[in-house]
Amino acid sequence: MVKKPTPDSTRRSEKSRRAIYDAALTLVGEVGYPKTTIEGIAARAGVGKQTIYRWWSSKADVLLEAFLDLGEQAAEQAAGQGGEPGAEYAIPDTGDLAADLKYVLRATVDELLDPKFEAPSRALAAEGVVNEQLGREFVTKLLEPQLRLYVQRLRSAQEVGQVRPGIDPRIALELFVSPLAQRWLQRTAPISYEYTDTLVDYALHGLAPR
Repeated sequence: MVKKPTPDSTRRSEKSRRAIYDAALTLVGEVGYPKTTIEGIAARAGVGKQTIYRWWSSKADVLLEAFLDLGEQAAEQAAGQGGEPGAEYAIPDTGDLAADLKYVLRATVDELLDPKFEAPSRALAAEGVVNEQLGREFVTKLLEPQLRLYVQRLRSAQEVGQVRPGIDPRIALELFVSPLAQRWLQRTAPISYEYTDTLVDYALHGLAPR
């Protein structure tokens, strides 16, 4: 009698988790955050809703974790193509602050225009404005880790005299990050490499005659 192999519960759980991530991101992109439900995610993923509740306490938790996972997948893909893990989020320090900021903001433009990221991130950002808890988690888990990278890069520039000592890096980064986010969210105009390059030039050199 041939003994049947024991099912791999770990592999099955990972397959279900991945299906739930995909379903959550797809739904929030299609119908928006308010109309996305645990039941809908479960149905789209082909799992029971009890499976979702076993791992997460709310749809916000599911969506935020799914979005973080999407970023990790992009990092792994970059590493597989010869880049360093997390390279697309790291801000390089080549000694040329303007070039380094332009590099990472161009990567941000690519991500914001990628349909896989755009629909769910736009839905989550918009809902975070009216949903205090979701907004707080969105900022804490998704935005702050990226903003800290800008702070670190600006501080390193201060240490070598490329930025004035009295400048607050946390405020300074808003000169180029906030306009990009606003233009993207409100669709007031297209975002592009030329636009983000100009933001960096204006932020670093100001508007007064040189």
